[in-house]
Amino acid sequence: MNPASSTQNALYRWGRQLVASVLTWWHVLLLGAQIMVLALLPSSYQAGAQRLAVLRNIYLATAPLLTWFLVLSALISLVLIRIVVATAYSYGLSQYALEVLVRTLVLELIPLYAAMFVAVRYAMPGAQAVRRTLSRQLREGVVRDHQELLRTELLPRALASLFSVLLLAALSCVIAIVLTYLNVYGFSHWALPAYARSVGSVFSPAVTLIFCLKTFFFSLAVAVVPMAGSAARDRDGGYGYRSDITEFARLLSVVVLIEVASLVGNYY
Repeated sequence: MNPASSTQNALYRWGRQLVASVLTWWHVLLLGAQIMVLALLPSSYQAGAQRLAVLRNIYLATAPLLTWFLVLSALISLVLIRIVVATAYSYGLSQYALEVLVRTLVLELIPLYAAMFVAVRYAMPGAQAVRRTLSRQLREGVVRDHQELLRTELLPRALASLFSVLLLAALSCVIAIVLTYLNVYGFSHWALPAYARSVGSVFSPAVTLIFCLKTFFFSLAVAVVPMAGSAARDRDGGYGYRSDITEFARLLSVVVLIEVASLVGNYY
């Protein structure tokens, strides 16, 4: 084979992959902007089928996940708390244990695994369900209007994913803070003022702002990225099956970028 021809073919394939990747991310950004605009419109929550769809999806994204997630979160928190507290005491650094726990567990880990939990248990299966519905309707000759698809299928699921991540993260943070106090001080209330000051010293205005923005953007990524993949057509114009690994990798890349940005904001 001609080396020049082989190089040209490789460059051509690389160029096509680059263009496809750019178009995919552009579709994600465009759909995310459309969902955000619709989420801010009062007409998206008017009484009737639209409101019922939003409420139904919020329930499905939150209630079935709540118990198991909180139990899992409590177990993970207990393990990490015991490891950090025992290590700090063994090295004579017990005065830093609370700050380390709050920074690692509450600020960093809880928003991350809340987003991943909702993505795996609700957002990605919901996106696959939407894609199967669109594929079946396309075979039957039914063509969905883009705005109607946004309002009836994508917007309710996106809002539900966003709400679920925020709620689970908030509840898990409260549980982690309570478990930390119980593990360090027991059931006595005498240390509450000092504990409140220690936790409050971590949450400076800048840290609190970055934490809230990070959690919101995590929830936004979980709400938008899987839904954008479900509504994107294939090269042949259909809605064929997409690998969950590929969709999860795309979502994870967005989450990692958000996490890196938050780390830079907090520690640099």
